[in-house]
Parts: sequence; C-alpha cells; structure tokens
Amino acid sequence: MIIFLRILFLVVIASMLAVTSWASLHTPLFAIPREVLAHPWFIATLFDAYWAFVAFYVWVAWKEQSLAARVLWFVAIIALGNIAMAAYFLRELFRVPADGALDPVFTRRNPGTLVLPGALTVASVVVYLFA
Repeated sequence: MIIFLRILFLVVIASMLAVTSWASLHTPLFAIPREVLAHPWFIATLFDAYWAFVAFYVWVAWKEQSLAARVLWFVAIIALGNIAMAAYFLRELFRVPADGALDPVFTRRNPGTLVLPGALTVASVVVYLFA
C-alpha cells in the first residue's frame, strides 16, 4: 500500500505541476475572464476545493507540533492546494519503509520541521508575485 500511495501522490504532484505550468503559459493567473469568475459553478468549485484544503490542514495542524510549521503549512496548502498536499503526503510516506504499516503515516505526530513548508510557502509567494 505504501508503494501505491507513493506512486499516487507522485502522479498528483506531477500532473498538478504540469497542468498549472501549461495553464500559466496560456493565461496569466489573474487574467481569468469576469464571466468565469462570476459563474456559479466556478464559485461552488472554489468553495469545495478550499474547504477540502482546510479539512486536510486540520489534520496537518494536529500532526505538526510546531506553531511555525503549522503556519507555514497553512499558507502552502491554501496557496498551492493539491501540490502542497501531495508534497506533505510524500514526505510522510517516504518516512516509513515501503513494506511498513500505514499507521505512522496517519497517526505519528511530528516535531514540526520548517524546511519543506518554508520552501513551499516561498515558492507560492514567488508564483503569486509573478502571476
């Protein structure tokens, strides 16, 4: 199961990076047409996605014991969405052996390292500044 999940989240992060790169090469992030921004299904989809990001973040906030890590993960998840979520899962999945149990992935609490969430937060700020 660990190997399957590693592959799954590698596909998620690769596909999200590919599709967001493709989209940004075609249209700037903040050049979304008014008709799209005001469309009810666009708004509903945004609410759906961001509530999912918040729900995932609640689990991350429980796992990460450092306030700084919690804040950085919040910014990364809200700004990068599934890219940050896949990065978090990959970090957790590569901390256990490939033939190991899944329990530590979901229940082990972390002291709260700042390297990955800090890098993702900086990347998200750079992306939004150049968008």
